[in-house]
Amino acid sequence: MDYYDLIIVGAGPAGSTLASALENSGKKVLIIDKQDFPRDKTCAGWVTPAVMDTLKINLEEYGNGRTLQPIRRFRIGMMGQPAVENDHGDVVSYGIRRCEFDDYLLSRVNGPKQLATPVKPIVRKDGNWVVNDTWEAPLIVGAGGHFCPVARLLGDGPGGHETVVAAKEVEFEMTPEQASVCEARGDTPELWFCRDLKGYAWVFRKGNFLNIGLGREDNHKLTGHLEAFVEEMKSTGRIPQDLPGRFKGHAYLLYAHADRPLVDDGVMLVGDAAGLAYTQSGEGIRPAIESALLAADVIRQAADYSASSLQIYGDAIAERFGTRATEADQGWQVPDWVKMPLASGLMRSHWFTRKVVTEKWFLHQEVPPLQAAV
Repeated sequence: MDYYDLIIVGAGPAGSTLASALENSGKKVLIIDKQDFPRDKTCAGWVTPAVMDTLKINLEEYGNGRTLQPIRRFRIGMMGQPAVENDHGDVVSYGIRRCEFDDYLLSRVNGPKQLATPVKPIVRKDGNWVVNDTWEAPLIVGAGGHFCPVARLLGDGPGGHETVVAAKEVEFEMTPEQASVCEARGDTPELWFCRDLKGYAWVFRKGNFLNIGLGREDNHKLTGHLEAFVEEMKSTGRIPQDLPGRFKGHAYLLYAHADRPLVDDGVMLVGDAAGLAYTQSGEGIRPAIESALLAADVIRQAADYSASSLQIYGDAIAERFGTRATEADQGWQVPDWVKMPLASGLMRSHWFTRKVVTEKWFLHQEVPPLQAAV
């Protein structure tokens, strides 16, 4: 049996950030992931300057051999009506490919990693957690996304009782012919909201890579909405006519709608495993990074790993992201009978699409970077 101070299950942005943040803490940390890296991770994939600042990523170094698409504009609309384009002038975000970004973050972890290793049994034994009958630690951290096996240790675990966002997307490298006819521009991601406001779609070009997808809270209608959106984008020349491969699905919880416990005795959840995706945009990378850094602060200072000691982490999450009840109230506070016509008009407004949709909901520009040592 190999003993550690903590075991992190999941080597994505949350897990790798937590492991990096604890490297000078004196803690012996093991990070486990079911996949080898670099791994295929379909994701719209944009990160704000706040994330790059928090992680102390050198943009010139990162962009050497990796996709780093500067974003200066957004093209936003409601399906079936013309889009509004806003030019922010400066770079307000960066397009990345998750297969590269996640591998880069994990490469900065100097401690032991156990990759290509599915986590199966997690057993409580004498106050510790034993994983796969091989590794043992008093603390286990779930960083493995929506279906993280550690999340099953808390509350009801992942299941049908949760209101999830289901998304389907595809990312591929365009041929020269496809690139020449694709009207989507790299510095201008496109966001298209469903008319019932239960989801949105996107077209995001990163150099010669193109990402197309759609996410909704009522996933039984997902495929139909996606097919209609793709056909509309093809007919208007926004995307090539011939798309390779199939759309891949994934699920996540929005912060306001999640009710997963964040801690228990010897257990913590970070990132999508904790259901921390931003409520209005569904972005999960920044919440994953910040939750990992908040968890690292608590782990460094905790006298023990009891639920009461770890609850400081839950308090820190509420302080950073708001309480779930408060966050749930931050929507379009208008009666249902006026919501639809009002939304249609708002999506034609340069002010609303820039100041509210882009700068507040998607970029969170009013929230300063989390200052933490990485």
